Amino acid sequence: MTFNIYDFTELTRSIDDGLKAVMSPGWALFTELVLIGLVFLILYALIGLFLVYAERKVCAFIQNRLGPNRVGPVGIFQTIADLIKLLMKELIPIKNADKLLFNIAPFIVIIASFMAIAAIPFAKGLHAIDFNIGIFYVIAVSSLGVVGILLAGWSSNSKYSLIGAMRSGAQVISYELSVGLSLLTIVVFAGTMQLSGIIESQANGWWIFKGHIPAMVAFVVFLIASTAETNRGPFDLAEAESELTAGFHTEYSGIKFAFFFLAEFMNMFIVASMAVTIFLGGWMPLHFGTGNLFNHIMDFIPPLVWFFGKTFVVIYIMMWFKWTFPRLRIDQLLTLEWKYLLPINLFNILFVAFLTLMGWHF
Repeated sequence: MTFNIYDFTELTRSIDDGLKAVMSPGWALFTELVLIGLVFLILYALIGLFLVYAERKVCAFIQNRLGPNRVGPVGIFQTIADLIKLLMKELIPIKNADKLLFNIAPFIVIIASFMAIAAIPFAKGLHAIDFNIGIFYVIAVSSLGVVGILLAGWSSNSKYSLIGAMRSGAQVISYELSVGLSLLTIVVFAGTMQLSGIIESQANGWWIFKGHIPAMVAFVVFLIASTAETNRGPFDLAEAESELTAGFHTEYSGIKFAFFFLAEFMNMFIVASMAVTIFLGGWMPLHFGTGNLFNHIMDFIPPLVWFFGKTFVVIYIMMWFKWTFPRLRIDQLLTLEWKYLLPINLFNILFVAFLTLMGWHF
């Protein structure tokens, strides 16, 4: 079995051939699906734990505090301690709640993010599923999470949870339009919705540079809209503590609350990954021109390092948003989308379509 940190195609093909050599094609496929599922479960847990710790440290840094510093060196085990606490907490039954919907809502939210992360290319050959409509698939499955949020708020039999869920539903559905249109800007440039194809189209330069001003506008709109879609500050009206306690998950405890908590951080990772894949070259290294020494040096850095490095830079920017700007009112939040971001996006995508039609882009 060969292994190359720059191309995982041979590794995945060797695993496939090895499994087919010892079992039937059906069982080999089933085994591969189980292995991929386990890998994503472990990745999901590790990234979630890391992002919770990073959020606390970034918040502390911005507010001139220390953050977690007691449990383990520089507090690295604090998040694990919190996870153990949540797993051991009692699941409190809510009187007069719709038990079926109340129990199923956290699973819908977390399954939606699981389905979305499956389409993300982490490196060359390291791709769980490569749809030819990859962007459409990610937008479609990630929007299913709002169903779980609405069910959680309605089934809790609490007016605070219901108001939080309605706010969140209006917010997510509104900002999905800007997220989708900003991604379509690059689809027009690249001529494909396949994520691997979009990355390959950036071999001679990332779209945020090649696409010039329209791509930069789309990137800024995507960052703002995706931050709002993931219910993060300053757009976290669904969880306005001073008004609605914790919003749609007020009545949840233990592992069910942990599902909502983890899904929020994983959704942040997913939208940051999409921003990196579409605008910043995905796992592609940074190149300027062709054949120079700088490009050769950049090629030595493994694709996984490029992908996760760029993703965590985008995540840091989203965290910076949350701990810098004050929370918007619900009317300001919807005004920003419908009166500003959506018209800018519509004009931008028409402009890009005209440029592409005339062949005036690079």
